[in-house]
Amino acid sequence: MTAISLDPGPARRDALARRIRLLVAATITYNVVEAVVALTAGTLASSTALIGFGLDSVIEVSSAAAVAWQFSARDHAVREAREKRTLRIIAVSFFALALYVAADSVRALTGTGEAGHSVPGIILAALSLAVMPFLSAAQRKAGRELGSASAVADSKQTLLCTYLSAVLLAGLLANLLFGWTWADPIAALVIAAIAGKEGRDAWQGKGCCAPAAGHTPTGAEPDVCGCAPGCDCC
Repeated sequence: MTAISLDPGPARRDALARRIRLLVAATITYNVVEAVVALTAGTLASSTALIGFGLDSVIEVSSAAAVAWQFSARDHAVREAREKRTLRIIAVSFFALALYVAADSVRALTGTGEAGHSVPGIILAALSLAVMPFLSAAQRKAGRELGSASAVADSKQTLLCTYLSAVLLAGLLANLLFGWTWADPIAALVIAAIAGKEGRDAWQGKGCCAPAAGHTPTGAEPDVCGCAPGCDCC
């Protein structure tokens, strides 16, 4: 069986790196706006869910900025050298997010404080739910082809923002329509567990999608997700 090379050529690597830089820039810009709106709306409505969502956006910015720093290097070898440090920054961001969401969820479940209604928060959550999956998918695709674990890990953080947007939207709507205050913190605890797992994977360097040149076993083919054998990127 003919071996399949998963290592893109220099020109393709440069094109993918430029694409990732643009996607990261778009992610940072959106999350800065998202953080300002969420924190403002959350403060006005005394909504811990909205404030938590805004702080998540701040963490998203730190993660995307770490990837932007990595891909600011034009030389492929320099980008590879920065990979591990970038993954550690992303992992710490995930852990911080998991701890905050878990603590805030427990506080909400104990009945400390009661959030008011927030129409701007509902609009923001719905918009993020529509935008984030496309940014995440585009960056994940480019990261997989380039073989960048950090780009894939950051795309997972963006995807996690999609889940948080869904949780936030459900919680705000449940509060507005039915007066259910417990739905959001329960779902947020699940998100905290997912964030913890993603942080662990990023710390361990999982999420690679293409091995370095020459590391693909002879005769091996990528799996159904398009990942190299042994890679955890599905």
